[in-house]
Amino acid sequence: MIVKRDFVYSPKGTNRPLHIYLPQGYESSQERYPVMYFFDGHNLFFNEDATYGKSWGLKEFLDTWGKKIIIVGMECSHEGEDRLSEYLPYPARRNTYFDKFQPLGDATMKWLVEEIKPVIDREYRTIPFRECTAIGGSSMGGLMALYGGAHYNRWFSKAACVSTAMGFCMRPLMKDLRESAIGADTRFYLSWGSREAFGVKDPNREDRSSKSYGWNKRVADYLGTQGAAVKLRCQVGGGHCEADWEKLVPEFMDFLWME
Repeated sequence: MIVKRDFVYSPKGTNRPLHIYLPQGYESSQERYPVMYFFDGHNLFFNEDATYGKSWGLKEFLDTWGKKIIIVGMECSHEGEDRLSEYLPYPARRNTYFDKFQPLGDATMKWLVEEIKPVIDREYRTIPFRECTAIGGSSMGGLMALYGGAHYNRWFSKAACVSTAMGFCMRPLMKDLRESAIGADTRFYLSWGSREAFGVKDPNREDRSSKSYGWNKRVADYLGTQGAAVKLRCQVGGGHCEADWEKLVPEFMDFLWME
C-alpha cells in the first residue's frame, strides 16, 4: 500500500509530499518494521509520478521481497533548480556548475531527522532504532544519502548511494567523512554506471579507470578503514536514469538489509 501525504519543508515553508510504502499485511497486524528513507520519493513507485515517466519499480520489488519494510520517499522541489541546492550538503568547488547554488543539504537532513522521522515513528509502527533505519538516493540524492549515512550516522546504519554526484565536492566530502563518527556496523552501497562514468575508456566493460571509479573507490577505501561494510559496484552499461537504477534495487536492498 502506498500512502501519499503532504509535508511542509520547513527550511522554505513549502510542500514536499511524502510517498510511503507500507508492507503487505500492515493493516491486519501489530508488527513493527524497519524504515528506509529515500530522496526523490516521487520516482520510487509509479511511472505516472516519476519526473521522466519511469519509476524504480520499488513497490513491485518490495511486494515479493523476503523482508518487510516501510519506505518513506521524500519528494524534491520541482521549482527550477531548487533541488540542486536542497540536495547540496557542501559548497561546490569553484568554477563548477554547482558553485552557484546555496548548499542547503544539511538543512534538508535536519528536516528529515528532526521533523519527518519523529512523525513517521509516531504515526506508523516502525522500529525506530538506528540499526533498523536506512537512507538512499541517486545522483544528488545519492550524495545526500552518503552525507546522511556518515554525518548523521547516529540515525542511519545503512546507505544506498546510487550514481552519486560527488566529483565537484570531493574535498569537503572527504573532510566530512574523516570528521564523522561512523559506526563499524554501518553498510554503504556505492554504485555508478559505465555509460555515465567521467572519462571512461570503454562503457561496455567493467570500469576501473574513470574519474567516477576513482571518486567512489576513494570514498569506499576510507569507509573501509572505519570498519564499515562497503559494496563498490560498477553497473556495466548503466546510465544515469531510473530504468538502470531499478535494476540495482534487489542488489542494494539485499546488501544493506542482509541478516
